[in-house]
Amino acid sequence: MKNLKVLFIGILAIIGVLFVSSRQLEKAQGFSGSNTVTIYNWGDYIDPALLKKFEKETGYKVSYETFDSNEAMFTKIQQGGTGYDITIPSEYMIQKMMKADMLVPLDYGKIKGMQHIDSRFLDLDFDPENKYSIPYFWGTLGIIYNDKFVAKQDMQHWDDLWQKGLANNVMLIDGAREVIGLSLNSLGYSLNSLNNKELTQASKKLDSLPTNVKAIVADEIKMYMINEESAVAVSFSGEAAEMLDGNDHLHYVIPSEGSNLWFDNIVIPKTVRNKEGAYAFINFMLKPENAAQNAEYIGYSTPNKEALDLLPKDISQDKQFYPDDSTISHLEVYKDLGPEYLGIYNDLFLEFKMHRK
Repeated sequence: MKNLKVLFIGILAIIGVLFVSSRQLEKAQGFSGSNTVTIYNWGDYIDPALLKKFEKETGYKVSYETFDSNEAMFTKIQQGGTGYDITIPSEYMIQKMMKADMLVPLDYGKIKGMQHIDSRFLDLDFDPENKYSIPYFWGTLGIIYNDKFVAKQDMQHWDDLWQKGLANNVMLIDGAREVIGLSLNSLGYSLNSLNNKELTQASKKLDSLPTNVKAIVADEIKMYMINEESAVAVSFSGEAAEMLDGNDHLHYVIPSEGSNLWFDNIVIPKTVRNKEGAYAFINFMLKPENAAQNAEYIGYSTPNKEALDLLPKDISQDKQFYPDDSTISHLEVYKDLGPEYLGIYNDLFLEFKMHRK
């Protein structure tokens, strides 16, 4: 018994030494809580060179983690355990996080550079007065088509996805809100519909689409379209920009009957351990030269009006990715549907995916 007690004490001592050593190593490498900014972002959603520039200019170290969906991000932050200082959710998820009391109200006395943000992208319904979030990127959902296989006049509306000549030639983004939403829009309904009859109609319309659907995927869409393995795809504007760069026969169109206008904004979650570092990162990204560099690297639209002036004109004047006010007036921002209707949208999308097998 005495030997067991000695062994137990020895194990505890070793654990203690290892813990202290790891903390000392973190400090030696500059990864103590006060010196590190922990960022939780979408994959490939910032120019890596900007992270190095931020470290060099501010003296902070960046710990960078990625997520692949708003829901995954929400769940991990809600569970706690990791002290994220910055994350970048979409508009409807910002609403949800606000309701769940997961965000820190912003102290504008510590923020420099808000004058650079286009007023069209401030004080929106999902975050009135931008109490909790700073615009990062914005964009649209639309159709990418290859002019070798589809004529321009034949691919301008959501209904065009149902054309008989597109059998096994349409790629869809893997998202319930996006797919159910485009069907709702094609019927003249809101993509935030809470009307069960409208949702049933949208679902029934989707029942006739599977023969045209080649695959329902995410990032793989870019490869398929650039390599001309599919004629048409539905995806986001930033993804489309990469595809168009990779193949001159590709084009992007926003259906005039309506689509999604989305926003990804920077927030400080209540898991924050380094508020000063979080504000330093926000201020860094508000600088026009940094926002422009990021927009050119990522391909999504910047809300920073001064940054827009720094971009090449073939980017800043491209109405496919910087649509005019007339086009934007037909677009909708996703709203937080609440758990009941989010479940309905997810169920309808799952039925659609099962139907095509």
